[in-house]
Amino acid sequence: MTPESNASGTLHVYVAFDWGEQIRLDQAERQIPASRQELPRRRRTPPSFTYRPPPLHLVLEPVSVELPELGTVKAVAGLTIFDFGAVSLALRLPFDLPLTALVHLAGALADPSTLVQKARTLLEPLYGQLLAAIDDPCWQSDLSEEYFVFQLSPSDRHLEKETTSLAGLVHLEGDPLSASEVAEALRLQLSYSPDDIFIADWGAAVLIDRACEETLQAVEFANLQLLELRHIDNRLDKSLADAAQAIEPWTRSRLPFWRIHGRKLRVLGELKVEAYALFERTGNALKLVGDPYLARVYRLVATRFHLDTWEENIQRKLEVAESVYQVVSDQASHFRAEFLEVVVVLLIVIEIVLAFVH
Repeated sequence: MTPESNASGTLHVYVAFDWGEQIRLDQAERQIPASRQELPRRRRTPPSFTYRPPPLHLVLEPVSVELPELGTVKAVAGLTIFDFGAVSLALRLPFDLPLTALVHLAGALADPSTLVQKARTLLEPLYGQLLAAIDDPCWQSDLSEEYFVFQLSPSDRHLEKETTSLAGLVHLEGDPLSASEVAEALRLQLSYSPDDIFIADWGAAVLIDRACEETLQAVEFANLQLLELRHIDNRLDKSLADAAQAIEPWTRSRLPFWRIHGRKLRVLGELKVEAYALFERTGNALKLVGDPYLARVYRLVATRFHLDTWEENIQRKLEVAESVYQVVSDQASHFRAEFLEVVVVLLIVIEIVLAFVH
């Protein structure tokens, strides 16, 4: 491909946030002009491929976005709101650039802080409007998950021969890559027909296809799952650190039986319930049964995100939390028993003293 040749298509930007423990969709639907989102289908897509429960989708006003190589572009914007407390902002930016310029744009997207801040500013009024419908609202300023999909037309299928450039796009790397890194970047890819191809990496993907909404939404949902796993992992780290401070030898306390452990026990117990409920809600939200290709798309992206590793780490931390919970509970029981023993001894002493007095 000559440097003067252009690649045209759409840059899909997904920015996910966690707004709270749960969003009551029925109440939110009454507060904002949103509708239930049903997944688009091709002829091959079975009815079993769906969201349960269907999330809310809100079409937003076009957003002006300034990016290197593109300048200021009007992006089509939409927000998807899920019952498990997460939201995903989707921006669609058209591009028509030389392939080298598109790779430079990908390199600039490796630092998405400007886009994330713009997304946060855009959604803050809506978050305030929906506070009443959010259980335990907590929008953390440092927690977000971004993903980029460079969608090209099937007429650009010849671009798959430009392996170095494709690797730069999915790696979000504007500088040249080694041959081994190019091979790793392009290692995981799928094709359903001779005219389409899907290549995914940790930070971005290249999709050569048309009418591919269901593929894009499978990618968007995997990005949401990564966000939720990071969220619960952060919660576990904080709760385990707090709980560890509660496990101290009773000799370090002058009056150990006066210590209160109820709150820490409740926090650990609630966190365990929340983690398992999150697994249940996110695992059941998107049903891919019956569509092998979309299931492979999801598994490919999940592999790049290391979702299995995240879940295993969280499971291990939950096991540690359960052990800590048991230790703190046993310690609290010991303190209570010790306190009762002291009370009994004091009562006996008082009775003996009173007996001598009388």
